[in-house]
Amino acid sequence: MSNIQLFVICTLIWGSTWIAITFQLGEVAPVLSVAYRFTLASLLLGIFCVVKKLPLKLPLHIHFKMAAVGLSLYTLDYSFLYESQKYIISAVLALMSSCIIYINVFMRRAFLKKPIRIEVLVGATLGLLGMAMIFVPEFDKVQSTEYLTLGILLACISFVCASIGNVVSERILDHGTPVIQMNFWAMTYALVFLYGYAFISGAEFVLPKATDYWLSLLFLSVFGSVLAFGAFMKLVQQIGSDKAAYVVLMYPLVALFLSTLFEGYQWQLQALIGVIIVLFGNAIAMGKVPLHWFFRKSIKTN
Repeated sequence: MSNIQLFVICTLIWGSTWIAITFQLGEVAPVLSVAYRFTLASLLLGIFCVVKKLPLKLPLHIHFKMAAVGLSLYTLDYSFLYESQKYIISAVLALMSSCIIYINVFMRRAFLKKPIRIEVLVGATLGLLGMAMIFVPEFDKVQSTEYLTLGILLACISFVCASIGNVVSERILDHGTPVIQMNFWAMTYALVFLYGYAFISGAEFVLPKATDYWLSLLFLSVFGSVLAFGAFMKLVQQIGSDKAAYVVLMYPLVALFLSTLFEGYQWQLQALIGVIIVLFGNAIAMGKVPLHWFFRKSIKTN
C-alpha cells in the first residue's frame, strides 16, 4: 500500500472510533475495556501469524523493546487518555493532541539520532492553528477548575507515553522487525500490564450483556487496533514516527464530519478555514508542498 492509502486508513478508522468508544464507557472499568480490546486484537493477530506461518521468534532485545511499546503505547497512553476524558472536553483534547508531533520530533532526534525535519514542525504548527480555529467555539464550555488542570495533566502524560511508544516502535522497525509480529507481541505484553493493573486497582471483572458493547468492542479490536495500528506502524516504518503522527490532527476532522451526520454539528466559516489550514499543514509535513514554495508565497504576499 502507498503512504497515502495507509494514512487514509488510519484517519478514517480512528476518526470513527470516537463513536464506538462511547459504547464502552459505563458498566466496565476503562482499563478492562482496553484490556478486552487488545485481548481480541492480539488473538486475531496471533491466529493470522499461525495460519500464514509467520515467524514469531525474535531476539531478546527486541522483546524488551516490544514490551516497552506495550506498556507505553497500548497501556499507559490509553489508560491516561480515558481518565483525562472525564475532566476535559474533546475539543481541548483534540487541540492538545498536536503536541504528540512535537514530542515525536524531539524524541526521535534525542533517542534515534535522526534529523529534525523542519517541514514537519511547520506542518504541525499550521495544524495546531487550524485545530484552534475549528474548536475555539467549544472553549466557551470550558470551566477553569482543579479538574481541568488534572485533565490536562493526564492528557499530557498520555501524549508523552504515546510518543515514547512511537519512537521505540520506529527503532524496532529499523531493526527489520515485521509490523504484524511487532504488533502481536506489543499488544500481548500490554495485556500483562492492563490485567495486572486492573487486578491491583480492584477493578470489577464483568462481562456486560449489552450487544452494543460487544459490537463496538469488535469494531475497536478489528478495525481500531489490528488494521489501524497495522497501517500506522507501516507508516512509521516508511516515513518516520514524526510524519506518521500527523494522523492525530486528521482523524478529529473525520469525527467532526460524522458528528455532522449523526449529531447535527453546525459548520461555521471559521471551522471550514481551519480544516483547510490543517490539510495544508499536512501537505507541507508530508513534503507535498515544498517549504521553499511556501515561504516564497508568504514573502510575496507580505
